[in-house]
Order: sequence, then C-alpha cells, then structure tokens
Amino acid sequence: MKRITFYFDVVSPYCWLAFERLPVALQGISHEVEYQPVLFGAMLKRHGQLGPAEIAPKRAWTYRHVLWLARRHGLTLRLPAAHPFNPLPLLRLALACGEPGTLPNRHVCETLFRHVWTTGDNADDPQRLEALAQALAPRRDPQGEDVKTELRAATEDAVRRGVFGVPTFAVDDRLFWGFDALDMLRACLQGDPWFDSEDWHAAARWPRGASRREG
Repeated sequence: MKRITFYFDVVSPYCWLAFERLPVALQGISHEVEYQPVLFGAMLKRHGQLGPAEIAPKRAWTYRHVLWLARRHGLTLRLPAAHPFNPLPLLRLALACGEPGTLPNRHVCETLFRHVWTTGDNADDPQRLEALAQALAPRRDPQGEDVKTELRAATEDAVRRGVFGVPTFAVDDRLFWGFDALDMLRACLQGDPWFDSEDWHAAARWPRGASRREG
C-alpha cells in the first residue's frame, strides 16, 4: 500500500477539484492518503511569486478554467463571494479537529472544501465560520499556539521537501503538482517504468535560464 501526502490549502479551487476527483483517479489502487494543510500564501512569499488571483488576467482565466473543469467532471462549483480570502481560520480548524501530531480526516477536509467552493458565500464570514466550528466540534482550540505552530511547521517542512504550490501529492521522494497531475500520479502508483527512466531524472538537471544565440 502506497502512502500519499496531499498538500492542500482550501483557498485553491484546484485543491478542491483534486480532492473530489482523487478517489476516482486512484480507483483500484491500494493506497492511503494523508491530508496535510499548508499555507499557500507563505509558499508564494518564499518563492517571490504572486498568487493566480493577484494577477488580473490570470485571475479571470483561473475562474473560467475551474468552472469548466468542474462542469466537465460533474461537480457543482460556486465561486465564493470574495476571493482570495484569508484561509488561516479554516486551515487551523482542520488541524484542531485532531489530536496533536495528527492530520485531519477526509470528512473534515470535505466539510471545509464544500464550505468554500459549493455555496457561493463568503468563506471567511464570522458567522459561517462559527457554525462550521460547531459542526466539526474541534478537539483543540483552532487559535491555540500549538495549532498555529503545527501549521507553520508543516508549511516550512513542505517547502523544504520541494513543494512550491497546491495541490501537491507526495509519494516517497516524488512530487506531483496540480489537478492535472492526477493521471501522472496514478501511473506512478501503478509502477510505470518511466518514473525510473533517465527522462524523469534528467528533467531536474535541465539548464536554468539557458538561451541560444543565433545568427
């Protein structure tokens, strides 16, 4: 049985799409999924990047793209009333639903994702957050220092591991980024020999910033 770590931030619609489609993508494969909340904004800051929703043309494309993807896969997506929003309360709530050192289960993650991506309401509305917390009944205080520390540490550990965006799926020492990497993830878990080929390893050694002058 292969163990998959699913790095996610509820602020990303691609994470929601990947979460919903993961059971289908991995049907028939013996596996276990660990759902690891991380703060996407901190990853962007670490790499000196803006988020997709912070670049106007990219924001419009992203919203159109995820709406199309949801429709194509038979999912009902309703964009939240405001986006991007601060996902920290939701990520901390996810961790607070378990004991120290444990990760949220699929039910908790599903509840959080659907809170954001299926209602069309403000994801960070205080009354909605309060109702969500009551429904999930966390075992710890989501605002406790232990929970905050866990989220920071998880994000830093993910960056050290090479995670630069969400969703990312980690299997052993291999990382698969994005909703469109689900087929690639499945192939790896099925033992496709390409993942031990020179192509896989050579890609990491490809020259950065190289250019060829002609004439």
